[in-house]
Amino acid sequence: MARSRSGYYNAIEYIGPRPRKPKKPNFFGGWVIVAITLIAGMFFVKPWIGNVLAAQKGPSEAQTELIASSLVASGKPGDKLAAEALRYSNLAITYDPAYFKIDYPDGDVPLAKGVAADLVVRCYRKIGIDLQAEIHEDMKANYRLYPQLWGSNSIDPNIDHRRVPNLQRFFSRKGETIKNSRDASTFETGDVILWALSNAETHIGIVVPGPDGEGGAPWVVHHPAGGGVKWENAIFDYQILEHFRYPAE
Repeated sequence: MARSRSGYYNAIEYIGPRPRKPKKPNFFGGWVIVAITLIAGMFFVKPWIGNVLAAQKGPSEAQTELIASSLVASGKPGDKLAAEALRYSNLAITYDPAYFKIDYPDGDVPLAKGVAADLVVRCYRKIGIDLQAEIHEDMKANYRLYPQLWGSNSIDPNIDHRRVPNLQRFFSRKGETIKNSRDASTFETGDVILWALSNAETHIGIVVPGPDGEGGAPWVVHHPAGGGVKWENAIFDYQILEHFRYPAE
């Protein structure tokens, strides 16, 4: 304030911008934006999440049976094997490589347990081929032709057919070996695929149609370590060691 000649104080003029009253927050407008965002998210994101979950869950049991039934109707051994592999993919099987003492012939580990080789053995049994017996008989006559990897000096019908390298040797001796290729058209339903995994282990699976049925890209049913049985588009996900057709055409 400045003092006038009369001794009184006059107010100093304020030359800054005019003070403004703070605005009250518009809660209504904010909630409208939030609501629109949530609705848009449900509209666009929910279908995407549904698709992701569906892909993780895999094709439905009804879809599986429809394709399996059409394969059985063809009468071809490979198609029948692929049909059993598809049906097997719906079972809840815990990965368990433990040693079990089982019957011979036609022996099996507990149905709720198994490994990749058990998948192949069980599916072949469904079409009348007992790989446990066939491998046992071939190993009795040709033991030294089979891998010597497990520190055993004798054959064992409890476990020999459950080892992927033994299946590989049997199919190479008794089946048709298909030249390795990344051409999907060379894979037929019921073919057996041997892969090399990054941990130096071997893996095995059966070629089947994809969810679209015959005519689409070939898929595979297999049982990877530590998980459940899978029906998926994974033929080329691993390094293919060998490709077999058994029985040979």
